[in-house]
Order: sequence, then structure tokens, then C-alpha cells
Amino acid sequence: MSSRPVRPVPLSQVEAFEHEADVLVVGFGCAGAAAAFEASSAGADVIVLERAGGPGGSSALSGGELYLGGGTRVQRACGFDDTPDEMYAYLEAALGPHADAEKLRLYCDESVEHFEWFRARGLTFEESMYDAPSWMPPTRDGLMWLGENAWPYNTIARPVPRGHRPAAENFGGWLIMERLASAAHEAGARTHADTLATALVVDESGRVVGVVASNYGKTVHYRARRGVVLTTGGFVDDEEMLADHAPVLLGHGKVSDGLDDGSGIRMAAALGAATRRMAQVEAALTALPAMVCRGMLVNARGQRFINEDVYPGMFSHAALHNPAPWWVIIDEEGYDAIPERDLWGVRPQHVAETLAELEEELGIPAGALETTVATYNRHAAEGDDPHFHKNPAWLRELKPPFAAVNPALGFDPGGSDAVPPGTGIAGFTLGGLHTTVDGAVLDVSGSPIAGLFAAGRASSGIHGEGYVSGTSLGDGTFFGRRAGRAAAGG
Repeated sequence: MSSRPVRPVPLSQVEAFEHEADVLVVGFGCAGAAAAFEASSAGADVIVLERAGGPGGSSALSGGELYLGGGTRVQRACGFDDTPDEMYAYLEAALGPHADAEKLRLYCDESVEHFEWFRARGLTFEESMYDAPSWMPPTRDGLMWLGENAWPYNTIARPVPRGHRPAAENFGGWLIMERLASAAHEAGARTHADTLATALVVDESGRVVGVVASNYGKTVHYRARRGVVLTTGGFVDDEEMLADHAPVLLGHGKVSDGLDDGSGIRMAAALGAATRRMAQVEAALTALPAMVCRGMLVNARGQRFINEDVYPGMFSHAALHNPAPWWVIIDEEGYDAIPERDLWGVRPQHVAETLAELEEELGIPAGALETTVATYNRHAAEGDDPHFHKNPAWLRELKPPFAAVNPALGFDPGGSDAVPPGTGIAGFTLGGLHTTVDGAVLDVSGSPIAGLFAAGRASSGIHGEGYVSGTSLGDGTFFGRRAGRAAAGG
């Protein structure tokens, strides 16, 4: 844990509270907005503390995918039948091993209701499908695939797309946060921005009864008559916590607003709160799905390591655990087949007539890439991929000239070349406080800490060792809602 002091403050040491509310929500991302809305709607007086200048957080910077299913109106309009059981079967495998079965079952069973909750908050979803590999569609289509139609998941559950997107092109997280923040305010929640929570206040029984915060260097005390909900995000921006819990992301980029420093996790842990799955992370490799599926993804040894038609978050996780650097190998025919809207301005950095020449340019052991492509081509000619089970629709012999794209150079949907070099991987943390399905924070003995709740990336949600886009915004808002209602109940 970070060495910064986060020890709880005894109630007896607080001379006066400058502010009081029934429920304090700490953090105004998607989970905080959902918690604030539900607590306010339940009749509670709610104050949201946000360390930045306004709501949004990392949620507002996200792609905006919401993983929802079970038979939403968008799914039905696009011709897909879905059930909570099929949704559960896919997510249990994709988010596993060791996905949280209790939370996941509840999330799937109530997914249609959660979708309608978003609609009631003013979000609209086009009843159309973006049927192409992509990190995020450049269109306003309301439905997309998120790996359900790729091996091995298409053998576990009936393939049904569940990536729901609000009516926005490319990044849509800002729109989700705009609607949720407005809904929370309209329900009566008050926001205190530029206010950083620094410690929890506890009474003589150990119940959390408030928060100590800092506002432009001034210490401010907040009383919570019913409960405190921590929705402060993960800890990818705290290098010390990363080194302690998720060192696999050290040296890589960060998917965050720069403020995911684990502060809420540390404040609760100082009270004896338990944590779960702290080593688990999301990873994103800046490789274009539309390019990867038409070619192949190889590691530093020139070897394939996954079927390239999987959801890109999955090939990203696989890359994270393979020798770097990673390369996208494609031929001229495959590159020319990529629709312009899916290219994002990405162009090959290396082109060669022979694989031997490409190996030399990339620093791949001589003969390794030649062997990989020869094996791939032999099986592609037979319409099969026995090693990785890539969908036959994407199998095609690769022919010279060959090209290589370096994911470490990044990409930009706007086609900008001004992308700073990195490792090609960026990510965020998935582990956090151990909570019940209603957001109650559990201590190390498994008992709830009275008055304390958590949701979003500050908590350990539905994830095991895997990740699918839309499951952060999805479970953050779903369990944020439950935490808000539970806190309002006192």
C-alpha cells in the first residue's frame, strides 16, 4: 500500500462538521453518479465529493461501451434473441477464470432492467448493428460484437452481440456521464468539486460516519448520517500500489484520467477492509482489430499466440503475457480490404518482398516468421486453423509483399501522426475492495464495515482474470445503483 497517511479519524477528534448529508458519495464517475441518483431518488440528502473540477472521471474518457444483454430492445430490433443464461455463460468464460459468480448472476439476470434504466436517464441507442471488428465503431450504431462470436466462446454460448453503445460516434463515455450527472443533480444530489477526500471518520463503535477532505488546501469535515459510498476508481496511477499488487502494468500506459490513485481503497483498508483480485488488470494493445483479423499478430519471436478474430481486449491480454515487441503482419491484399473508416490513419512502418527481409528489419529470429506464415498459409488453404481456431471467414493465405505495423506507435481515430511512442499496451486495474452485491464493504473477517459502501473500480466487481469492454461502465453503474440504495437505507 502507499505510504501516504490515510488513517481513519475518530469522531471524538472532529470539533465540528462544516457539511452534513444522509449519504456522501466520494467520486463522480459512472458508479458515483449511479449511486448518487439512486440514493437521492430514495429520499436521501446526498453530497458528492469530486476531487476534479466536475463530474466525469475516467468514465467520461472511455469508449462508452455498455455490456448489456438478456434480450434488450436493441438486440431484438437487430434480430438477436438472447437470455440471461446465455449472457452468463459467455461472461463467466470471458471474465474468468474466477469471475464473481454471485455478482455476475445478478448482473445478467437484471441486465434488461439496467438497460431500461439507462434509457430512462435520457440515453438513446440506435437500433442498428455495427458488424465489423473494431475497438469502437465510428458510427452511431447501438450494438456491436465484443468477442461473443469468436472461439472458444462461440462453443460455450450461442453467439449474440451485447456491446451496447449510446448514440455517439467513436468515444461515447462523455455522453453517458453527461446524462448520468444530470440525472443525479435533477434527483437532488449536490456536488462539491475540487474536494479531495483524505480520510474516513469513524465513531466509537467503528461505524463510518463521515469524511475528512481538502478543498484548495483547507481541511473540511463532512458528516454522513447514513453512509459513505466510495467510487474513487482503481489504482493504476499509483506506482507504489501497482508495484505491490499489479506489477504487470509497470512501464505501460494508463487508461485513466490521471487520478486513479487508489485513494478510496487505501482509506478503507486503513479500517481493516478486505480487498480482492488486486493483481487483475485490463490491457489494451494499440492494434487495429480490422487489421489484425485480416493478418496475424506475432510476438518478438515471430510466433502467433491467439486467434486474431477475438475481441481486441483478449488479444491485448495475450500480448501482455507474450514477449514484446508485438507486430501486426499483413499483406497488401489484406491491407487494401480494410475500410477507410476502420484504418484510423494507421499505415505500415515496414514493407518487404520477402519474410526473410521483414524478419531482419524487425529483429525477429531468422526463419521464425517464415515458419509461422508457412504454417498459417498451409492451414488457410484448407480453410482451417487447428492451432488457434480463427474463424474461416478471416482465413486467407498471406502473399508478398508483406508489411508490419508496430502497435507501440499507437493510433488515433482522427488519423493523427502525433502519437507519442510507448510500449503499445495501456491498461487499468480491476481489483479493489471486497463488497457484497449491495456494495457493503467487508472487513478481513468477512463482516460488513458499518456505514461504508463501494462500487466501480474502487471495488472488486464481476471480473476474474479476464475483461470485456463495457463491463466496467456496466457493473460500475449496476452495483453503484445498489450501493446508493443500500446507503440511503441507513
